[in-house]
Amino acid sequence: MPELPRELQVEVTGACNLRCRMCLVRYAPSVGRRDGALDLEQFLALLDELPALTKLTLQGLGEPLLSPHLLEMVEAARAREISVGFNSNGVLLDRATAERLVAAGLSWLHVSLDAATAATYADIRHGTDLRPHPRQFERVVANLRELLAVRARTGRDEPRVLLVFVAMRRNLGELEALVGLAGELGVDELWVQNLSHSFADTAANGDGPYGAIRRYTEGESLAGRDGRARAERLFARAAARADAIGLPLRLPRLTELPLASSRRRAGERGCEFPWTSSYVTHRGVVQPCCMVMGSDRATLGDLHDGSFAEIWEGEAYRDFRRRLVGGEPPEVCGGCSLYRGIF
Repeated sequence: MPELPRELQVEVTGACNLRCRMCLVRYAPSVGRRDGALDLEQFLALLDELPALTKLTLQGLGEPLLSPHLLEMVEAARAREISVGFNSNGVLLDRATAERLVAAGLSWLHVSLDAATAATYADIRHGTDLRPHPRQFERVVANLRELLAVRARTGRDEPRVLLVFVAMRRNLGELEALVGLAGELGVDELWVQNLSHSFADTAANGDGPYGAIRRYTEGESLAGRDGRARAERLFARAAARADAIGLPLRLPRLTELPLASSRRRAGERGCEFPWTSSYVTHRGVVQPCCMVMGSDRATLGDLHDGSFAEIWEGEAYRDFRRRLVGGEPPEVCGGCSLYRGIF
């Protein structure tokens, strides 16, 4: 039995102010801001259960800045000397919010920016009305400038600010320009990632959210000979631009590794998450990681029914781990980009 995790990801809210094309939130039933908020007392109780935590990520499918308790959660983590941060779409990251987050001691902040132009951004990241908002790109860029200015005024090097670019066929042509924008803004790094899941374990012709997002990912994936060849060219140009301006750039693999179940030796783990980390949704559902994308998939327990330690040591978790060292991994893992080596 592994010791209790030192790293944890907590979905502080299931609500979001955007409906992005590549996110399950767009295709699933809407979650209200009040109903979607994780209870502060439950969050603090969870921290008390895990005194050895060293890293805490406050994000899930929702936008963390919609949580009414976010600052208190950051402060509670920092008081326990836990490194804490989250990913944001940046729309709500105004100057006052940036000042409060920096003062609270936020360790890192990843801001999603999947384009270098307003038109492409608006095509990907829609509002809750499922329509483009043309001025939203400029708003996010302005918010980033303000955050970095606030950090500079304090003389701190935290929060570390990263841009996150989800690489798809429709936006890959703007990656090189985004490298230039990232350098001009002065962010600490640009992280490029593939779509996180293929949803291959779901029905492609289904009418529900998983069928819809599976069809989208199939059309936008960089996999396939034609997609890879174009991506390799554009990745090379982006890397050259990043080298020229001294910007740290992380690029994903384009060719899948053999599935972990076939490339590892008998008894080796197919993934480290179920031994070292965990994911808790805003409803208190415990899952092995956020990559499964959906609170009804790979459910290992519920904090309303027992303690985290009971769930961590329970049969559902034990079985999940057994399958990840066996020949037949959990079906949901087969579509995971991290498991496939291309995240």
